[in-house]
Amino acid sequence: MTESLMNAADRWRPLTELLQALLERVAGELPGCLGAGLTVSHGGRPLQVLATAGLGEYLVPAQLRHGGPVTVADATGEPVATDELFGDARWPGLTGESVPGGTAVRGAVALPGFWDEHGVFVLSATLDRPPGSTTLPVLQRYAKLTEMTLVVAETATAGDPDQMLDLLASRAAIEQAKGALMAVRRCPPEEAWQTLRRASQEFNVKVRELAIALVEHLGGHTTTQPAGTPEIHPGEPARHAAERLWSAFTAVSS
Repeated sequence: MTESLMNAADRWRPLTELLQALLERVAGELPGCLGAGLTVSHGGRPLQVLATAGLGEYLVPAQLRHGGPVTVADATGEPVATDELFGDARWPGLTGESVPGGTAVRGAVALPGFWDEHGVFVLSATLDRPPGSTTLPVLQRYAKLTEMTLVVAETATAGDPDQMLDLLASRAAIEQAKGALMAVRRCPPEEAWQTLRRASQEFNVKVRELAIALVEHLGGHTTTQPAGTPEIHPGEPARHAAERLWSAFTAVSS
């Protein structure tokens, strides 16, 4: 589905303009920001650049080629920050020599997120100084808007009404589970999402089924799913995974 999203960005000017405006607002709120970028991936495919602002036009593609906060955030599912983008031992191949304006670059930060069960994005920014205490919170605030924008764009370009309904149903299920995990674990949304994602991979079940099974396990009853969307019925493997996940939480907290 990333291809449809990329095609939409190419053909649908309002989406391109919206993403560009979003990144420019991110850059405007971050002191010393030199550029910002949005990369997307779906189903484990390589990251692709969807939109950039400022030096992000050069720095984001350079990171996809040589490594950097963007690629590490995508691989780990965790926010990544650095005080020195060029010279960080985590991505030795990335240098500023071939990047226009690279001599002004100091710090950088990248924040991963998702817009559906298999769709991952990374919102990133590059600075002329080390990241400050407000840098990540600003990205986190705009990550929610980015997520909503990608959901709308993906559903609008899917073409198949059933596919659109499936996407919306999956989204609702995952949000319910994320909310439950955030309440129980007192963790941020990114950690809740990564917990679901890792568990689905470990137990080889779909994230959407695990999400519903977990909410039903915690609530002790069948969940009410959005009207008009296809119902998601967790199988026995998903219910077993949810029970194991909850047992692990209980063991850690006890």
